[in-house]
Amino acid sequence: MKIVVCIKQVPDTAEVKLDPKTNTLIRDGVPSIINPDDKAGIEVALRLKEQVGGTVTLVCMGPPQADVALREALAMGCDDAVLISGREFGGSDTLATSTIIAAGIKTLDYDVIITGRQAIDGDTAQVGPQIAEHLGIPQVSYAEELTADGDSLIVKRQFEDRYQKIRVKTPCLITALSEIAEPRYMTVGGTIDAYAKEIKVLGFEELKDKLNPEHIGLKGSPTNVVKSFTKQAKGAGEVLKDASADDAVKAIIAKMEEKHII
Repeated sequence: MKIVVCIKQVPDTAEVKLDPKTNTLIRDGVPSIINPDDKAGIEVALRLKEQVGGTVTLVCMGPPQADVALREALAMGCDDAVLISGREFGGSDTLATSTIIAAGIKTLDYDVIITGRQAIDGDTAQVGPQIAEHLGIPQVSYAEELTADGDSLIVKRQFEDRYQKIRVKTPCLITALSEIAEPRYMTVGGTIDAYAKEIKVLGFEELKDKLNPEHIGLKGSPTNVVKSFTKQAKGAGEVLKDASADDAVKAIIAKMEEKHII
């Protein structure tokens, strides 16, 4: 089975701060990590490989330094890695990003594509499903379990109050939750091998036959971020001291009516 895993290098959100003047992320000095959902996707891909055989190829779109994330994943046991990188891709929103990644995947052979559900620096959960649409293949999102069965996959799909079990034929795309698997650690031997491997880089020149320049980068992005801001702390609220039970109920109901909750 030929498995492709899409990963993203993201800033560690526990360390992220916003510039109060520009309302943009301060990335200087902030450590970067593999997006958690993507890292779980790597683990489930490696387990599929162990179950049925095959290869695991990584695909990452980002600046040249994203090669660090790819080598970490290679050290976990993946076979090959592709970095999609170019100035022409800068400023891409989710639609433009998925267009570019799909173009890169078209240069590969694949049976299954695994992406994380969403990235912690955007939380849109759009890129994975959009890649499937660009490639014209079926998709199953919010996967919490994944097993192979012949030329199909059995996917347990999570909902808030229930789950579905779906059989989907390959080729297909799966978006994985972080709960799908606990990622393994890198090994010493794996780390040595990872830095001995060559990471294939695909820029605009390599993909231009599969891309419309009007649909990529900042210019080709139909959406853009106007402003970023931190979560505002809530006030202490109104404290009713020595109120009777009836008075407290009346006060709560009045506040709910004021907020149009009831």
